Amino acid sequence: MTYHDPVLLQECISGLNIDPEGIYVDLTFGGGGHSREILKKLKGGHLYAFDQDKDAQMNLIQDEHFTFIPHNFRYVRNFLKYHKALPVNGILADLGISSFQIDVPSRGFSTRADGPLDMRMSDGIELTAYKVVNQYSAEQLSGIFRENADLNEAWKLAKAIVAARSVSEIETIDQFKEVILPVAQRGKENSFLSRVFQAIRMEVNDEMAALIEMLNQMPTILADEGRLVVMSYHSLEDRLVKNMVRSGNIEGKIEKDFYGKPIVPFNAINRKPIIASDEEVARNPRARSAKLRIAEKIQ
Repeated sequence: MTYHDPVLLQECISGLNIDPEGIYVDLTFGGGGHSREILKKLKGGHLYAFDQDKDAQMNLIQDEHFTFIPHNFRYVRNFLKYHKALPVNGILADLGISSFQIDVPSRGFSTRADGPLDMRMSDGIELTAYKVVNQYSAEQLSGIFRENADLNEAWKLAKAIVAARSVSEIETIDQFKEVILPVAQRGKENSFLSRVFQAIRMEVNDEMAALIEMLNQMPTILADEGRLVVMSYHSLEDRLVKNMVRSGNIEGKIEKDFYGKPIVPFNAINRKPIIASDEEVARNPRARSAKLRIAEKIQ
């Protein structure tokens, strides 16, 4: 089984503008596709890769220029400081979920295969999709469906879940789908399922808070002229990345100096996000929603 087919691989590597002697960070190691391409371009430099999923360690690279850190990327500054690797010349993040995680039914990420309601990206996470579905109040459920997936049917969906679990606990993907599919708009069932699963997965893994913590560290971690390369797969992520690139903060508020000149740490390399070609989407459907943004730290 292929762990993960990297999206926009060459565009990501090109965006890093790699110095063979530089220090680089792959925040989402996964199958190691991006890391291997980065290492091909390093000579005296070093690559640090993060991934909280223990399954990613099946793909570890034996290379003197490579260090793997088995933790969430929200702790990037602490670990780079520990390794005396600050500042760095480039940072890459391929957000979201890997193909391998989706394709293993026991992980509970897939809308197509039955399995337990899990959805954890690390077995060190206490919260599971089972707990969200069976223990969250209708108000809490409605909130995550609105905030994480922008579902118009959020309240109706939450009430359907609460009503069903009052009869018996919802334990598997198939049981969950049986409860929620009647709420979906006819003809848009697949999109509906994807968005519901996305919302729960993001809650389980605290994805938005982790992304915010990571992005807030970027201005202080990158060296002058260092590159930030981030690929996102839904509008909530992309908005935060866009704001950071534009203003140096996730709120998108541009501060000005005494003379009214904008104080911004980054220069956007691409004004609009880079998207995959039709050919790549045909080969790898996951690329359809990818948006790649590249920024350079201003001296």
